[in-house]
Amino acid sequence: MLFSSIPFLYYFFPIVLILYFLVPKAGKNLVLLLASLFFYWWGEPRYVVLMVVTIAFSYVCGLLIDRFRGRGAAKGFLALSVAGELAVLAYFKYADFFLGTVNAALKTDFPLLAIALPIGISFYTFQTLSYTIDVYRGTVAVQRSPIKLATYIALFPQLIAGPIVRYSDVEHDLSQRHTRFSDIGDGLGRFVLGLSKKVLIANQLGSLGTLLRESGESSVLMYWVIGIAFTLQIYFDFSGYSDMAIGLGRVFGFHFPENFRYPFTAKSITEFWRRWHISLSSWFRDYVYIPLGGSRCKAARQMFNILVVWLLTGLWHGADWTFVLWGLYFAVFLVLEKFFLGRFLEKLPAFFRHGYLLLAALFSFVIFNGAGLAGAAADLSGMLGLSGAPLISPQTLYYLSSYALLLVAAAVGATPLPKRIVERLLAGETSGRVMAAVQPVVLAALLLVCTAYLVDGSFNPFLYFRF
Repeated sequence: MLFSSIPFLYYFFPIVLILYFLVPKAGKNLVLLLASLFFYWWGEPRYVVLMVVTIAFSYVCGLLIDRFRGRGAAKGFLALSVAGELAVLAYFKYADFFLGTVNAALKTDFPLLAIALPIGISFYTFQTLSYTIDVYRGTVAVQRSPIKLATYIALFPQLIAGPIVRYSDVEHDLSQRHTRFSDIGDGLGRFVLGLSKKVLIANQLGSLGTLLRESGESSVLMYWVIGIAFTLQIYFDFSGYSDMAIGLGRVFGFHFPENFRYPFTAKSITEFWRRWHISLSSWFRDYVYIPLGGSRCKAARQMFNILVVWLLTGLWHGADWTFVLWGLYFAVFLVLEKFFLGRFLEKLPAFFRHGYLLLAALFSFVIFNGAGLAGAAADLSGMLGLSGAPLISPQTLYYLSSYALLLVAAAVGATPLPKRIVERLLAGETSGRVMAAVQPVVLAALLLVCTAYLVDGSFNPFLYFRF
């Protein structure tokens, strides 16, 4: 079930909201848990059992780690937890990738398993891993209530595509949360803005890319427009989903971490990854990079640590060599910035540093979006004028002019400018009163427009569902 769907907006969410606020405090977690399991069952009926088993496994491992704290058995149960969670993820997500790679390399003919990927498995696996690791480290107390732990893992706002919420982020909220009317208003407002980013911007940018691909003409400009459209699409798609998740969490009294902070305003790749998918990059930092030694080691070892983290980051996004290449692409830039390029960039004007980041990010998402390595190479060749295509084609100019306003709006919307304008208006005495009155009307209008698009059956994929 998509957040950007009629069943969710007008059936599931209102019913859950009513039930949640009708039951006493002691029953609120149970309502959210049952609603979350139903939410997952709607999209993945076969894999609800897998989720329940995963929750039970994490719960038991957490209790055993706490029971044998300070003894070797605790480390053994942690290893069992980590190995078990990763084994499930590897089987469902990477088995066919491994078999296909072996077949291609050794000319064998092992049959592929054709396993359907459980939605959101990469996200909730990392959440369960962070829980048992943090219990072992002693940074969080073990959760003895199976209902509370299950609510944390299965909580529907962040279940499918994050942000990756660590148990420490919501440990207090699971027991002591209080929802005020201001939280509900702020949460619903954040949700509608995220929905608008998804439906009105990301979906339309996706349509532009599809139309250009299917136009039958090619040009250098076409490849650039497709690359720019996809880069903006994935930002508004994923950040819009994160906004919706954070907003829904706020409605129910949870405070999820921010996942995006205007990444395209960065001036280096290092800064970009402090702003893009923050919950993922911080997870790898705390649970992989630092345990490997982080930056407190010799240069060669630091390079190795960065390489491992970004190889895993690429694989986390998908079982395909394009994602491996995408991860290694960023690893190269991060190593260069850490040991050489960063000092050089600091001496350049901000304009050039920002341009460097935009180009590097654009080419990365062209790789990310490639139909295999061959497709990524073809798109990059087309952008660089190496495919033999003309610079401009009439079809590209037609679609570019038709979608020019959307592209400009997306580019501006990816910066803090709209938010700053709204904040400045809210800060004024007169304008603040006007904005306070107008804001609910604008949000209601956005919801109606989004609904119209969804009823019309418009292009409405969610890119991160495949991860």
